[in-house]
Amino acid sequence: MGPTLVLLGLAALLGASQGRTDCYGSVSRIHTSGASCRTAKPEGLSYCGVRASEKIAERDLRAMDQYKTLIKKVGEKLCIEPALIAGIISRESHAGKILKNGWGDNGNGFGLMQVDKKSHTPIGKWNSETHLTQGTNILITMINRIKKRFPHWTRDQQLKGGVSAYNVGDRNVQSYDRMDIGTTHNDYSHDVVARAQYYKKHGY
Repeated sequence: MGPTLVLLGLAALLGASQGRTDCYGSVSRIHTSGASCRTAKPEGLSYCGVRASEKIAERDLRAMDQYKTLIKKVGEKLCIEPALIAGIISRESHAGKILKNGWGDNGNGFGLMQVDKKSHTPIGKWNSETHLTQGTNILITMINRIKKRFPHWTRDQQLKGGVSAYNVGDRNVQSYDRMDIGTTHNDYSHDVVARAQYYKKHGY
């Protein structure tokens, strides 16, 4: 390899490390109780909590890895942790494994991140960068709404609130401790954050 190629390789590495993904806080700092038993049981697990979230995330890892480059690209473009995008993808579609022609939720949810066609007009192919950008922008919109409603919360708390709101809307989030009441299985942000923490340890 010539010196020019070595320099180009170094530039690419440096460029990748400059893509910030921490504008909205970090899943690493969020305390989570993980998946509820109502989420774990249909997965065939006899246990609940963070361990269950990690097991489900692990099962989705191979399918997720197909989209790793895209997920990281979108995360860096929008300055949000790729691991969090992966956590939502795992929760919403098992990294696409449960979708039929890109659709889930009885034909209401579109793509890896399950954009709800009743609230949004889905764009792009179900597993495309366009779709991931749309889904992640919806998440960021929710985080920003939670920021306005709860300005005294820390950035990490607002991030978790935004994840909960991604499932049921920001109006459902009434307090930090009870934000998941009313979400699917009453554990949405706890489960997604635990899965995201797993993906973060696996290079997302």
